Amino acid sequence: MKTVTVSARAPGVAEVMMCRPQVFNAFDDTMIFDLDEVFSQLEVDDSVRTIVLSGAGKHFSAGADLQWMKRASEASFDWNLADARRFAAMLARISNCPKPTIAKVQGAALGGGFGLACACDFAIGADNSSFAVSEARFGILPAVIGPYVVNAVGMRHAKRLALTAQRIDAFEAREIGLLQKVVPLTALDEAVDALAAELHNGGPNAQREIKKLFAVLEVGPVTAEVMEMTARTISLVRGTPEAVEGFNAFLGKRAASWIPAQ
Repeated sequence: MKTVTVSARAPGVAEVMMCRPQVFNAFDDTMIFDLDEVFSQLEVDDSVRTIVLSGAGKHFSAGADLQWMKRASEASFDWNLADARRFAAMLARISNCPKPTIAKVQGAALGGGFGLACACDFAIGADNSSFAVSEARFGILPAVIGPYVVNAVGMRHAKRLALTAQRIDAFEAREIGLLQKVVPLTALDEAVDALAAELHNGGPNAQREIKKLFAVLEVGPVTAEVMEMTARTISLVRGTPEAVEGFNAFLGKRAASWIPAQ
């Protein structure tokens, strides 16, 4: 991979690091391809339970590479459509990953970098992190990242951030739901590792099913269709080998087989 590295943070934890620190991990078409390829490999790797997305250097990601965006502004509609579809597919790959994903954020997360943090299941930020949906400053809009921003922080906050392009700090990002936790920069790795370890207490199939179910649930009335879907889902999962092991482990007062040995 030209722009991304993959390493093992701990047993069962893979770290995907964006490695263009000279441009604050701004991404272009090459990095989009690399991220999509890496996540496609990790999602089927049974040795990986959790994926951490990070950025090398001082910043998580400054968003889209401006030289790439300049080329896009001068290209045809068809070129732009194909390019945007690749970006959309990469974000969907991360969002739909069957394994828990954690964004480890330090420094700036701007534009598409903001979108990457939103596409992950969790985002933990250093106290020096800052965030902006900055596209309007360049005369464009956060179209592809928009659904992930809305899902992460809600429509009102998403609209405010997109229309004003204002930068917010880590503590406001936590207030609006983008970050689950803010820690000193020196404690960022420890906080990410602690969350990954906590996630490994849950069954991998259960977590996969949680992500599938929550991806289709919406805020609003619990209709008869939703009731039937959830009833069928739990009925199918209760009979899996993982569920049998989970109940047996609990009743036997022992650790389930998927929990790493201490």
